[in-house]
Amino acid sequence: MNFDLFKNRTITCVAMLIFFAGLFLVACGKKEVKPVSPESKLTQEAFQLADTLRKAYLKNDRESLERNSTQDGYRQIAQALKSFESADLTFTPTWAEIQDSTVKLTVSWKGTWVVRGKTTEDRGSAIFVMEGEPLKLAQIQRANPFAQPE
Repeated sequence: MNFDLFKNRTITCVAMLIFFAGLFLVACGKKEVKPVSPESKLTQEAFQLADTLRKAYLKNDRESLERNSTQDGYRQIAQALKSFESADLTFTPTWAEIQDSTVKLTVSWKGTWVVRGKTTEDRGSAIFVMEGEPLKLAQIQRANPFAQPE
């Protein structure tokens, strides 16, 4: 038996195996970049708007609240606003429903408010109805997170 021939075939087979494995990895290694869907963009915009409203509320920035809301939406927020010494409010988006150009963003919220030295905590679920382009808050359904407990 000729071991030189066997050795050459083994080296050739190993080299071919490494070549094809490398080719396979290179061919399958690239991820296809899919374009972002319009619904996904709209949902991201809704998340950002909710966070903008939350930050404006905590800073008591009425101009920003008004700028990011429709007239009815701002009226609903303004009627609920009460003064506080400090507040902490967190939003956790749980569901987004898109219908035409309207987004209904369901948000689970938790808040802590300090009023005249007394700390109050509350939590709830709200639906922010957003519409327009760019999105603006049109209505708050369920428990309004901007109406802190008394």
